[in-house]
Amino acid sequence: MSKKTDAFYFENFSEVAELCVKAASYLVEFLSDYNPSLLLERMETMHTFEHAADEKKHAMSEALAKAFITPIEREDLAELSGNLDEVADNIEEVLQCFYVDEPASVTAESVALAEKILACCKALVELFLELPNFKKPQKLREIVIRISDLEEDCDKLYLEGYRNIKHASSDVLEILCWRKVYDYLERCADACEHVADSVDKIVMKNS
Repeated sequence: MSKKTDAFYFENFSEVAELCVKAASYLVEFLSDYNPSLLLERMETMHTFEHAADEKKHAMSEALAKAFITPIEREDLAELSGNLDEVADNIEEVLQCFYVDEPASVTAESVALAEKILACCKALVELFLELPNFKKPQKLREIVIRISDLEEDCDKLYLEGYRNIKHASSDVLEILCWRKVYDYLERCADACEHVADSVDKIVMKNS
C-alpha cells in the first residue's frame, strides 16, 4: 500500500479530532456566555461540527470497505473512527439537553467541565498527529495517560457539580435538569478516553 493511501486514514482521524476541538471550543463559548434566547441558533451551529465529523466517518467507512491492505488492522481503524465520532456526537448532545430543558443559568462546574473536555479534545489532536508513529509508542502512551488524567478530573467535577446543585436548589426539576447536563458532559470526557483506549490497544497489538 502506498504512503499516500496510508496517509488518508491518519489525516481523516486528525481532521475529525480538529472538528472535536471546534465543537468543544464552541461548548465553552456557549456556557461562558449563556443566553437561553439563543439556544436554537447555538444548537444549529454546533450541529455543523457534528455533521462534518459524520461525513469524515462515512469517508473512513467507505475507504475501509474498499481497501485490500490497511496500515493498521481494519477492525481497529473502524473502532477508532466510531469512538472518535462519538466525541462529536456527545458534545452536540450537551447543547440538545440545554435546548430541551432550558435552564435559566449555568453553573461554574459546568463551565469547568467544558474546559476540561476542550483540553481532552486538544490532546486527541496531539494523539492523532503522533499515531503514524504507533510502532514507536512512547509519546502516544504519554498522551493516553494525560487524557485519562483529564477524564478523572472530569469525574471529580461531575460529583462536585451535582452535589452542589442539590445543596443550592430545592427545585426537583432543576436538580434533575442539571443531573442530566452533568451526565452528558461526563459522557464527552468518557468518549475521549475511549478514543485513547482504542489507540492504546493499537499500540499494544503492534508493539
